[in-house]
Amino acid sequence: MSDKIASLSELVRRSADARASVPPFPTDAARITFLFYDSRMTRFNPGYQVDRPTGHCAATGETLEPGSICMATLCEREDDEGFDRFDYSMSAWERGDRPPRLFSYWRVTVPDPQAKKPLFVDEEVLLDLFQRLADDERPQRVAFRFVLGLILIRKKHLKLAGRKPATADGEHERWLVRPRGVDPDQPALEMVDPRLSEDDIEDITSQLNEILNAEL
Repeated sequence: MSDKIASLSELVRRSADARASVPPFPTDAARITFLFYDSRMTRFNPGYQVDRPTGHCAATGETLEPGSICMATLCEREDDEGFDRFDYSMSAWERGDRPPRLFSYWRVTVPDPQAKKPLFVDEEVLLDLFQRLADDERPQRVAFRFVLGLILIRKKHLKLAGRKPATADGEHERWLVRPRGVDPDQPALEMVDPRLSEDDIEDITSQLNEILNAEL
């Protein structure tokens, strides 16, 4: 396990330690709800594959030259909760070419495939994706957002401001976070803790790296 994954897992372990100090739920039904959810999340969607950027414009097929600027897009899939990434040349984008089910987009410099230095995604891109996933309650999207939140906390783009404990009626624990530099009097953002395993965190981080074509 990489140091980065270990640091994300450590954040989750701290949360688990905090949960351990909370009295157990008063009903077996509530506990069963969480156990069922945990069993589904083990090795989260192991068959899910993410295609890396092809290096070609999705609209025209032209080669996107290393060092040039293009628009990267994330598109929702019709058949599952995942995303596909498509890149567009600036000329195609500016004339209005767009993929179906567009979810998010950002400018990116086309990487040199021979370069050894990893690419990094701009903070605003990660925060925008985190915000766009806020109201999506589908399990895989919740898991993606939670891991993305852990990454943003590790990178110090988000600050952990507190937690809302899980409830007896099945509501999961929520982490309260604020973007760096935001007035502390502003309401905190919430992210659901789906109680992922270390393997889940590693899998989803790998998927995010593939989707964004960058080192997180």
